[in-house]
Amino acid sequence: MSLGRAFLLAGPALLAAPLLLAQSPSMNLPAQVPAGSAFSVPTSGSGQGTLTIVGPGQALRQSVQLGSPVSVAAGVLYSAGEYVAILSSGSDEQVGQFEVTPAQQPSTLSFLAEPSRLPVDLQNGISGTVYVSDVYHNLILKPMPVSFNLSDSAGPSQTRTVITRDGVAWTRMNSASKEGSAHFVAQVGGVTTTRVIDEVPGDPCNLSMTATPDKGKALLQTAPVRDCSGNPIPDGTVVTFTASFSGRQSTVDVPLKRDVAEVEMPLPPGATVSVASGVVAGNEIHWSGR
Repeated sequence: MSLGRAFLLAGPALLAAPLLLAQSPSMNLPAQVPAGSAFSVPTSGSGQGTLTIVGPGQALRQSVQLGSPVSVAAGVLYSAGEYVAILSSGSDEQVGQFEVTPAQQPSTLSFLAEPSRLPVDLQNGISGTVYVSDVYHNLILKPMPVSFNLSDSAGPSQTRTVITRDGVAWTRMNSASKEGSAHFVAQVGGVTTTRVIDEVPGDPCNLSMTATPDKGKALLQTAPVRDCSGNPIPDGTVVTFTASFSGRQSTVDVPLKRDVAEVEMPLPPGATVSVASGVVAGNEIHWSGR
């Protein structure tokens, strides 16, 4: 056989060989993966390759055998968001995207209850805000019901059910009519979080005093000081007695002790004495000296 004839016979096979080897890597990505879930990525091609996955605060890189599925173990990708996957072999690569979504089972409630201390009998005085997250602290965007319950020893509890919007739910509650500690509870599914609200007496209400002679002075004494719901005002709250006469004024501040404030003041006949606590004013007495 001549050299030319041998070349003609062998030529087509030699030319076809590179075409059989030139197979670019490819992969079939899922559109969505729940946070922390295991999944696999089918690939095609032959030989060795590298799969790189990059997302919010996470990066994964591993060697793969093209033509075999690539397994990603549970708990590896857990931050919700958009991810980019790159499958490369030599100078060839395929780029794709997929989304890691929050797990749908609530695990953590971030519960903000404000204020932690407030007066009694305030309409919508207490606010509660809940952020619902999965076990990986991803905000769960799917709407779900949140139960709010505020209870105390003064009366029936208050309950609200609010559907989350973009992972958040909020409500307002009234403070109780009696002082004490209230328990503010938020619940989603089997997950519960509690905050304690300190409900204290409000401003003094119907503040009044009497004046009686006492060894040449006037003994000024308040009635037991209560708020408008009947709760005793705490000891130490300042009560101010003010005496006025001939354009002059004398003031004495006295702390409550056992719900009452009292003081002895020298008052000339014709003086006017008044009582107040904070912005709350009480009665006036025109002193006759007896």
